[in-house]
Amino acid sequence: MVYHSSFVDEEGITKACGCPLLPLKSHVKGPAPASDQDATDIVDEAITFFRANVFFRNFDIKSPADKLLIYLTFYINSALKRLEGCRTLAEGTKAIISLGLEKVPVPGESGFPFPGLFILPQSSKEAELFRNYLQQIREETSGRLLGVAYRPNGTPNKWWLAFAKRKFMNIIDQRTV
Repeated sequence: MVYHSSFVDEEGITKACGCPLLPLKSHVKGPAPASDQDATDIVDEAITFFRANVFFRNFDIKSPADKLLIYLTFYINSALKRLEGCRTLAEGTKAIISLGLEKVPVPGESGFPFPGLFILPQSSKEAELFRNYLQQIREETSGRLLGVAYRPNGTPNKWWLAFAKRKFMNIIDQRTV
């Protein structure tokens, strides 16, 4: 059974490209609204559900937040592929920073992993808003992922890095191969 996002209430949530710009517990600058530090956000859900959801080839979308969950699951999978050869937290941090510096494609641009999942931006302003949100959420996810992919002593957590070999929804990120 696929795990779905609990963020189904879209009341007052800004959208870009058909994706809700959900609040984040983040110190990274960006367009995401701030979330309560004690509350669960979409990044927490993506990391929590990743090891179960990565096994599925199909994902039944029940809410727009599920689209973001799909995107983050794919991003976590790509990040783990980058971390796969990194034997220390310092090496992993460098690999994640280089992934974070890459240009983030939006729907309609080459390199966007899910054509058709999100609607095309109606304006360049909407495209830039969505790109900035994805950049912010990717940076936040990367930081939290390092906390689970490596143990407190800086060694790799094999129970997480083993999932780098999985292909989520049979999609391969061309930038990691």
